Amino acid sequence: MSNVLNWGIIGTGAIASAFARAVANSKTGKVVAVGSRTKEASDKFAGQFNIPNRHGSYQALLNDPQVQAVYISTPHPMHPEWAIKAAEAGKHILCEKPMSLNAADTMAMFEAAVRHNVFCMEAFMYRCHPQTAKLVELLKEKAIGDVRVVVASFGFGAGYSPTSRIWANELGGGGIMDVGCYAVSMSRLVAAAATGVAVAEPTDVKASGVLAPTGVDSYAAAVLTFPGDIIAEVSTGVGVGLENVVRIFGTGGSIFIPNPWTADRQNGGEFHIFVNRHGKPQEDIVIRTEVTAFTIEADVVARAVAEGKKQPPFPAMTWDDTLANLRTLDRWRAGVGVVFNEEKPGAKSVTVANRPLAVAADNKMKYGEIVGVNKPVARLVLGVDNQMFYPHAYVMFDDYFERGGNSFDTGYIYGGGVLERHLGSWIKSRGLREKVVVLSKGAHTPHCNPDAIRSQHAESLERLQTDYVDVYMMHRDNPEIPVGEFIDVLNELKAKGSIRAFGGSNWSLERVKKANAYAKRKGLTGFTAISNNFSLARMVDAVWGGCIAASDPEYRKWLKKSQLALMPWSSQARGFFLPHVHPGYTADKELSRCWFSEDNFQRRERAVELAKKRGVEPINIALAYVLAQPFPTFPLIGPRTLAETRSSFRALEVDLSAREVKWLNLEA
Repeated sequence: MSNVLNWGIIGTGAIASAFARAVANSKTGKVVAVGSRTKEASDKFAGQFNIPNRHGSYQALLNDPQVQAVYISTPHPMHPEWAIKAAEAGKHILCEKPMSLNAADTMAMFEAAVRHNVFCMEAFMYRCHPQTAKLVELLKEKAIGDVRVVVASFGFGAGYSPTSRIWANELGGGGIMDVGCYAVSMSRLVAAAATGVAVAEPTDVKASGVLAPTGVDSYAAAVLTFPGDIIAEVSTGVGVGLENVVRIFGTGGSIFIPNPWTADRQNGGEFHIFVNRHGKPQEDIVIRTEVTAFTIEADVVARAVAEGKKQPPFPAMTWDDTLANLRTLDRWRAGVGVVFNEEKPGAKSVTVANRPLAVAADNKMKYGEIVGVNKPVARLVLGVDNQMFYPHAYVMFDDYFERGGNSFDTGYIYGGGVLERHLGSWIKSRGLREKVVVLSKGAHTPHCNPDAIRSQHAESLERLQTDYVDVYMMHRDNPEIPVGEFIDVLNELKAKGSIRAFGGSNWSLERVKKANAYAKRKGLTGFTAISNNFSLARMVDAVWGGCIAASDPEYRKWLKKSQLALMPWSSQARGFFLPHVHPGYTADKELSRCWFSEDNFQRRERAVELAKKRGVEPINIALAYVLAQPFPTFPLIGPRTLAETRSSFRALEVDLSAREVKWLNLEA
């Protein structure tokens, strides 16, 4: 790129005006284009700031070849669409805070930046200011000892108007999102600098607030508890003016920042940090700037882009920092009771990029067949067991489907039914029932009996908003009940059309053989799939009570002969192959209990060796091992983030030979 970064501005509101003025005072950038929803608004804005290219739509601005980076200043709910489309257009991104309405949508924005190799940053301008850098320096050198309490506020009194951006639910209004995000980001920054970590996230959020008639918060407060015995009191409001300062109290003194947000949109100025050390006179640290925080922010972006970076340097908002901030805001809103309309289950029929869901043309998915399921089944099956917040669910599900995934694993007990409801709402809102494969599980111990199968299955269908599931699995076995009773009830449900195929999860080989032998004698359908643990790492101790693996030689030999489909859980050994794991690793007790053994670390070493040769990660090799078995496998994956989904999908591009499979498992 040239020495000067060419900016395009999306949106023509007051904050966009502040940014346009700021870039005019910058030595690193210039505004070459503006885009608005109307040509008239674009022309008017451009006339004020002498901007040459004027576009009557946001997409037209993204199509402008002169634009290298975009500043997005639309209302909050529009940020994801235009950030994602900007990334697709190859434009670098500076997006006004908050990045989006919630952490899930922002995760999709960053994923688009990764996919299209562009810079992306949330525009907390105060984080780029030298006053903030000086504060971080003071905290790192323990100028006031160990930090114990942070008090941060940002609020203003605005007259109530239900259609105003500040108060409207559909526009992401309320104090928490508009300015409370500053108080949270500052508290987290202080906690991070004080404890020496890159990103601090509260372990507990206790919240209170008063809602406006539109359902957004008029004013609210929260207490955040951080590692290192740090407590932060944050407050915000659009219905009441607050002090708008930051106070930090430590074991050796205190810090007072009267103008923490450096929010003057017109001028630079003089800024003060007052440091009070026990037994010493107050120190007034003065920071002077000739330009506004917005100009400094634009320069931070331009320098990072010039250096080929995709994220800004600390203390500007890195991606992990932004996501941690939004997760905290999600918890604050939940504590107060603020839910935006578009976050409600089934509210959106389009993706976060505001377009119909479709499978990407360049997807890498592979498919297989399961007897009884008259649809192709994705070789990687998405686990629906952790997406408790509906926005997180739809972002994860959409991304998986766009990557070619069509198969979902859920269970009656997961999330007390919430996760089945989320999956059902998502499928219905996108009109996908005949395009997806649903694996439903029920009859978990202690309710593992024929009557529970009937009643739980009926309830699962209601939650899923469907009249059938493609594959039904008994979640556990109950050896006290003859296998024939289970086969009879499963055939009963299959005959009614509410099950297409069925099997068992965590069933022993002996019981599977008995079940299918009974079905054959009676002329009934038997198991066509099982869902036991299977991974490159041997399960040393059961992850949960009643869990059974199918990775021993006898089970594998039988699966090869019978060609029964295996849908294994913990197919990546729950993170055993991640870089930070080693024999002395003790941070995750469950991981060490279930997977640590001498032979597993030998397998891990071989996965690391092969991964280097293939140019992938060891965890990709581990999952490719499961996919490369001589019997049909459909591994269940349980990503919590889009980055984890992306990582899992790399295994689809790794083809292992039979010899490599044996070598990885210490058989050669």
